[in-house]
Amino acid sequence: MAGRASYGQFCPVAKACEVFTERWTPLIVREMVMGSERFSDIHRGVPLMSRSLLSKRLQELERAGVIERTEGEGSHDVYRLTSAGKELGPIVVQLGQWGKQWIRSEWTPRELDPGLLMWDMRRRIDFQALTDERIVVHFLYQDAPISRRRWWLILDQKEVDLCLVDPGLEPDLHVTTQVSTMTSIWMGDLSYGTALQNGDLQLAGPAKLRSRLPSWLRLSTFADIDRRVH
Repeated sequence: MAGRASYGQFCPVAKACEVFTERWTPLIVREMVMGSERFSDIHRGVPLMSRSLLSKRLQELERAGVIERTEGEGSHDVYRLTSAGKELGPIVVQLGQWGKQWIRSEWTPRELDPGLLMWDMRRRIDFQALTDERIVVHFLYQDAPISRRRWWLILDQKEVDLCLVDPGLEPDLHVTTQVSTMTSIWMGDLSYGTALQNGDLQLAGPAKLRSRLPSWLRLSTFADIDRRVH
């Protein structure tokens, strides 16, 4: 690709890395594998990436034949993986599995992003486990910045809305915890039961909703991968 740094090798590994291993590119592909198609949705999965750089990377992936862009409603472009891009899906999954197994799980405060966590959780709701009634779940992260401390998930059998601003609906279930605790639960390193028992996770609401939360909220796709000791 014109303008892209080259390893100067004919090896297919080198040629593939020239496309796939640019900074942020694997995470962009991850977002699209997870179903994000609009620019704003992709950006929510890579919030520390500048919008201008994301636009540049999307253009590069389009030129490489990894994604295709079409005009959607309201002139909002839609980005979808091509056949070549879809074949990167298993590679992304394997990369995540390797990372869960072998990379130490201590996270820095900068890596504990409540917005990214909630965005990931939103995508893992099990609609079949929901009832016909709308359910509003309020999350309070005690250790997050004030502007990102409260989140609302509005659940029904058709869609899930994620709100950072109070939607004006009475919550059916309140979840109080820390970002680090919920991240550990999400990644399968800490069980709901243990977090509740030691007081790091608090649930307030009807008993039937408290007990069903783990069935609605499926954990990360990597939660079942065991960490290995070096």
